Amino acid sequence: MNVLNFLDANVWLALLWNRHIHSEKAREWFEKSSEEQFFYCRFTQITVLRLLTTESVMQEDTRNMSQAWRLWETVAADPRIAFLAEPETLSQEFRARSSLSSRSPKVWADAYLSAFAVVAGLKLVTLDNALRSPGVDVLVL
Repeated sequence: MNVLNFLDANVWLALLWNRHIHSEKAREWFEKSSEEQFFYCRFTQITVLRLLTTESVMQEDTRNMSQAWRLWETVAADPRIAFLAEPETLSQEFRARSSLSSRSPKVWADAYLSAFAVVAGLKLVTLDNALRSPGVDVLVL
């Protein structure tokens, strides 16, 4: 079965960093999903690169920017993994999901990722229950 998975940055980080609290869970899921495809967008890529170089997240495993790129390139070399450009119709869906009366800055990223998954017809894979949203195919590991 060829499922099209759109991975949240937290899943990518767990796959890249073996000391991540959810690394084992993410790797088990990834390995058993060997017949599936895995996608990232520029937003998730930049988020992961930023986190890999953030000492408060990575502690003694903090990478410099060149090291973060090399680590990302080893993962992106897997033929099941591909970059997806932003769909042309994303703006309308993103606006609909983010036009709320709340002031939560965390909603922006969640709304963007959810809108991207819906418009591109992908399953959003995350470690964050907050990404469950109506009309979005979400797998929380």
